[in-house]
Amino acid sequence: MQKLSKIVGLGLVVVGGFIGSALAADEPKRPWDVEVDLGAIATSGNTETTSIQAKLDAKQNLEKWENQYILSSLFKEDEVVQDDDTTSKEKTAEKYFGSAKFAYLLGVEKSYLFGFGSHTTDYFGAYRTYNTIALGYGDWLYSSKTLNWFIEAGPGYFEGKKVVESDDPLVPDTYVDESGAMLRAATALEWKITATATFKQTVSVESGSDNTRTQAETSLATSITDAMKMKVGFAVANDTDVAPGKEKTDTTTFVNLVYSF
Repeated sequence: MQKLSKIVGLGLVVVGGFIGSALAADEPKRPWDVEVDLGAIATSGNTETTSIQAKLDAKQNLEKWENQYILSSLFKEDEVVQDDDTTSKEKTAEKYFGSAKFAYLLGVEKSYLFGFGSHTTDYFGAYRTYNTIALGYGDWLYSSKTLNWFIEAGPGYFEGKKVVESDDPLVPDTYVDESGAMLRAATALEWKITATATFKQTVSVESGSDNTRTQAETSLATSITDAMKMKVGFAVANDTDVAPGKEKTDTTTFVNLVYSF
């Protein structure tokens, strides 16, 4: 947890920004900015693994609205050694996430009011499902052609199904329903290091009486063509309240191809 706090602190203090907004006020807005990420790994021989990660990030730019829609999925299958020393391919990760954010611009200083909603289904995580909604205020702390940084916060509501694993393989897992008010804060940064390299950092914290969920992602993308990029990154997700036997923190390291249009 101490390591995660350092990561979150670094994200909140050093990095954050608006991903995909127009980088200069004098440049016309594109109606849509869309990125599609795809990463896949398959190994065979002594170790057999299949891993697929996909993400759609669509930003809608209107005169008074800047909206963002995200869909992502993660699937992993590994060769697992059984109790009798035989091996078999088993699914070890399956996660789906979707979110929508609607930001109404208040003026030339780029402050805005926002509404946010998200849904997560995770078949191997501490929570089987996790839903959030929030309303609040956001502002750009810095905006230029090369560096954009925003921060936002507001109250909301969450509900989740916490997984309680059974010690008996013949008895299915049970779920504890949790729900209540929460406070959501998020920050993100986009830094165009060069004409072909872009650094991005996002951090969000959703804190309620039952659980605090923190998510952070760091990535560096380099252009291959005008429409194609190679992106490497590291993502961290943490829940403070999990059932015995479940890890509080999940991490993902990825290398993806990104298509922009």
